[in-house]
Amino acid sequence: MASKGLLALIVVLVIILAVSFLLGPSVLNMQGGTPLIGGGNSSVSTVSSTQSVTVTTIVATTTVTTTLSGEGTLSPVDLFKKVEGSVVAILVTTPSGSAQGSGFVYDNSGHIVTNNHVVAGQQSISVTFLDGTIVSAKLVGTDIYGDLAVLSITNQSHALKPVPLGNSSALQVGEQVAAIGNPFGLSGSMTLGIVSQLGRSTTGTGGYLLIDLVQTDAAVNPGNSGGPLLNMQGQVVGVNTLIFSQSGASEGVGLAIPSHTVRRITDSIIKTGSYNHPWVGIQGVDMTADVAKAMNLPEAKGFLVLSVLPNSPAATAGLKGSDRQANIGGQNVPIGGDIIVGIDSITTRNLNDLLLYTERNKSPGDTVTLKIIRDGKEMSVSVVLGVRPPPAG
Repeated sequence: MASKGLLALIVVLVIILAVSFLLGPSVLNMQGGTPLIGGGNSSVSTVSSTQSVTVTTIVATTTVTTTLSGEGTLSPVDLFKKVEGSVVAILVTTPSGSAQGSGFVYDNSGHIVTNNHVVAGQQSISVTFLDGTIVSAKLVGTDIYGDLAVLSITNQSHALKPVPLGNSSALQVGEQVAAIGNPFGLSGSMTLGIVSQLGRSTTGTGGYLLIDLVQTDAAVNPGNSGGPLLNMQGQVVGVNTLIFSQSGASEGVGLAIPSHTVRRITDSIIKTGSYNHPWVGIQGVDMTADVAKAMNLPEAKGFLVLSVLPNSPAATAGLKGSDRQANIGGQNVPIGGDIIVGIDSITTRNLNDLLLYTERNKSPGDTVTLKIIRDGKEMSVSVVLGVRPPPAG
């Protein structure tokens, strides 16, 4: 029986230049790198050696515990004992077969957090606790752009033990973390590692840019998707989502959605069934030295707007896209659009800076002030953020 992929396995090869800033239906990728869904009982999404992927460095109706990192460090043994009743295996049936993933208990109302790509296309969902108890679950809502989903246990006779959310903003490179999930269907597996880096961005399984990710070398494999990444206080600091691999298994580079993002999106899904991302509506590339030279600029900084989507907040604000081309390295490259070098009081070096600030701090309807360079002169433009449109089709 055919199965879907659940843990996205990405081969990191080169950094592509073309991306989109809060674009809408998809991430602009001028050099290819479309994820491919593989077979097996767990989700596998790979990019071949000739492809490339982007790599750049509300209120809930129930109470969710949030505590700070650094309090009451546990041994790995005690950490596992603390959270083993909170981590679950998720089995999904779809029109094309079945798939497995992981998740964790979010609150006492029976909400389970996992990845969107774990439950995409679901016809039925079952949740298995480590003690073997199996219960049915229904889908509350998803956020395809953030790759998160919330389930609700329909039979709450099983005692629930929510795992508290930690403060991912307090994480430090080198801090020890643990991943717990169901790699290859092996339930309740725990691995240890460290935080390798913070603020990573890459293209996820749906082709959408995932930002602000936590990089870890804790081993995660197909079936770990949706499971918790924990600090040594037993608090969730991330949701394991992707690995970069050439072999299809862990090679020490995993990415997790940070807990501050998980909290914001999950609480919105519980309350409204969805999450609205802020949207500007532009496409472009990070500036390079060659492009800066072609535009007669003294330095390469900021994000070059190549096109402005019709009827978008950017169009309403009067942002301008590329109006000419230049021959760079034997290729015609679009240049001449606005260059975004700041947002509100924040200097932005590239797209990643823009995305991090906007997603962390802003909501649809908020007004931001973009500092741009147009025709060699700095100026400011006010943009009222919109709601990112759903994917086309």
